[in-house]
Amino acid sequence: MNLVADLAGKIVLITGASRGIGRACAVMFSQIGCKVAIHFHKNHKAATEVSKELATEHSLIQADLAQEIGCKKLIAETVEIYRKIDVLVLNHGIWERGEIDKISAEEINRTFQINMTSLFFLIRDALPFFPKKEGGAIVLISSTAGQRGEANYSHYAASKGGVISLTKSLAAELAQRKIRINSVAPGWVDTDLSKDVLQGAYRHEVIATIPLGKIAQPEDIAPAVVFLASGYARHITGEILNVNGGSVLCG
Repeated sequence: MNLVADLAGKIVLITGASRGIGRACAVMFSQIGCKVAIHFHKNHKAATEVSKELATEHSLIQADLAQEIGCKKLIAETVEIYRKIDVLVLNHGIWERGEIDKISAEEINRTFQINMTSLFFLIRDALPFFPKKEGGAIVLISSTAGQRGEANYSHYAASKGGVISLTKSLAAELAQRKIRINSVAPGWVDTDLSKDVLQGAYRHEVIATIPLGKIAQPEDIAPAVVFLASGYARHITGEILNVNGGSVLCG
């Protein structure tokens, strides 16, 4: 088996694909011959830049995943173009600071709506369009924060802990449909979400906690996503794959 033979021609929908981990995933899936639906929320220019890096057939689809109607729109437009979905990569999310004694209901609800609730809608609406005979793969992007917690970001950590529980719950539920669902849990990654935090002395403090001695790039995360979507992982479901340089070691 090789990745090209296994995945070439597959339809891959990636949320939050205009930047960071989603962008790296889109490029890698295209490199091995997949057709890619690139979801973006607001930044059409960034999504267009991603499309320039893709050698295979692809589409740009705008949707606000904070709303159920936006989730429906994304799935409907993807299926209108490609008629099916083979791989669903749910990468979108927000990471906003919120001390527990200061956080508002709006901040809590926004984080859970985008990071957690939208996943239910997207998976639910995508299920009828996975091939009945071959099934498919779903890869969720969680976080080490969902495993160990994160001070001052408890709502984010709780939402990512929910992603982990959702992965395990749906692994059993979707197995009869031949749909595998797994999660990649990154640690620190150099993306737009973290660039304002990973500066100066604090960046060096973070690196000191990572046994491999560096902060990941999005391209370090994408191969784990592609692996879980491929036939190499054909007997893996419900798994949380940590990609964090050894900073969080979970059994």
